[in-house]
Amino acid sequence: MDVTDKVHPDEGWFYSDIVKDHFFNPRNLMYTYEEAKEFEPDGEGMVGDPACGDMMNVYIKCDKVKDCIKDCKWLTFGCASAIASTSMMSEMVTEDGGMQIDEALEIKPKQIMERLGGLPSRKFHCSVLGDKALKGAIHDYFEKSGQEERIK
Repeated sequence: MDVTDKVHPDEGWFYSDIVKDHFFNPRNLMYTYEEAKEFEPDGEGMVGDPACGDMMNVYIKCDKVKDCIKDCKWLTFGCASAIASTSMMSEMVTEDGGMQIDEALEIKPKQIMERLGGLPSRKFHCSVLGDKALKGAIHDYFEKSGQEERIK
């Protein structure tokens, strides 16, 4: 059996082909903080999970007229599940011209996991990193653009 087919051979944690694709070919990933600065985001959010040591930074650009997220980039120090989950989340919020900001605020980890074809139950906490950092980036955007009343 190939190492990429199982996370932990003794416990039988299987990753879907979609998870493996997003881990090996992450979408919208930045590799350095310098890239993030050059991106000039409208909002940025950061979250960490001490349980597994993952850190996630999410950066967004917003279309102020359409009130949607037009671009989403991210940077992480995280495991395969965190990388795949945030890669998928970044696709979800930018596909079809960009997700409405209010809709993006409502994204749940379960929706990300469903799009990935599931995650091992012991890795569910990794799927919350991207959506929490996204919410932080949106709230940062609201603060920077004088829309504090929209912060939930």
